[in-house]
Amino acid sequence: MDPEVEASEISKLPVKVIVPNPVQPRRVFTEEELSDLAGSIRENGLLQPLVVRPAPGSSDRFELIAGERRLRAVTGLGWEKVPVVVRDASDDTLLVLALVENLQRSALNPLEEAEAYAALGDQYEMSQAEIATAVGKDRSTVANLVRLLKLPPSVRKLVETGSLSTGHARALLSVTEPMRAAELARTAAKEGWSVREVERRAKSLGVPARRSKTKAVDPTLQALQDSIRDRFSTRVAIKQGRGGKGSIEVKYHGPDDFERIFEIMMGKPVSEIVE
Repeated sequence: MDPEVEASEISKLPVKVIVPNPVQPRRVFTEEELSDLAGSIRENGLLQPLVVRPAPGSSDRFELIAGERRLRAVTGLGWEKVPVVVRDASDDTLLVLALVENLQRSALNPLEEAEAYAALGDQYEMSQAEIATAVGKDRSTVANLVRLLKLPPSVRKLVETGSLSTGHARALLSVTEPMRAAELARTAAKEGWSVREVERRAKSLGVPARRSKTKAVDPTLQALQDSIRDRFSTRVAIKQGRGGKGSIEVKYHGPDDFERIFEIMMGKPVSEIVE
C-alpha cells in the first residue's frame, strides 16, 4: 500500500460506478499482463487502492485517476466492489497524475508518453519546462520525445509495438520524405538494424546527393560532427575555411527546440538568463 495513503482515506465503491480516465495516456494493454495481474490479485488481494475523483456533472459516478490496469483486472475477476481513494483533481491534474503513475511503473511506450506531453502542452498550455518539472524528467527528454510525433504513422506504430526503439525513431527524424522514412523503418525492423546503422542509412536519404566534384569529408571532422549531433539530437554542420577558420552550425526546429539546445549548451534554461 502507498505509504502516503492513510487507511482512513480508503473506502469501497461498486466497480460499475467507476468510469475510465478520459485522458488516460496509455492505450496498449496486453492480455498477458492483465492475466498476470489478475492472477496476482486473486492470490494476494489488491495491495494498492484505485485513485478516483467525482465525475464532473454526475452525482453517482467516479472517474479513474490512477489504476486502470487494476480496474480491468478486478473487473475480469468479477469483483463487485473495489477499494479506492477519492481525490479532488482538475482536468489538467488528472492527466498529469495518470501520466506520472504510468511513468513510475514504466508502463508507457515512447509514443504514448510523447502524446501525453503534447496534450499537456496543447490542451493546458504547459511549457515543456513545466511538464518536465511535473513528471520529474529532464526538459530535453520531454522535447526529444515530443519530436517523435513528427514521424509518419506507420513508423510510430513500429515504435509503439517495440519493433523499433526510441533511438531508431530519433534517427529516422532526419528523413524528410514520409514514404522513404516508412520504408527505411520497415526494413530496419525486419533486418534488426542497430541504431547506428539506421542513422547511417537515414543520413544518406536525408541529404541530397552531391556531385562527384564535392570534396571528401575528413574522417576526423566527420566523427566530431557526429559526436556533436548525438549530443544535441539535431543536425550539425562543421564548416572549415582557410587559415583554420570555420563555423559550427547547430540546427533547431522551432522555439522549443532552440530552448532545449540552449539549455544543453549553457547548463541552464533561457528563462534564467533572459528575464
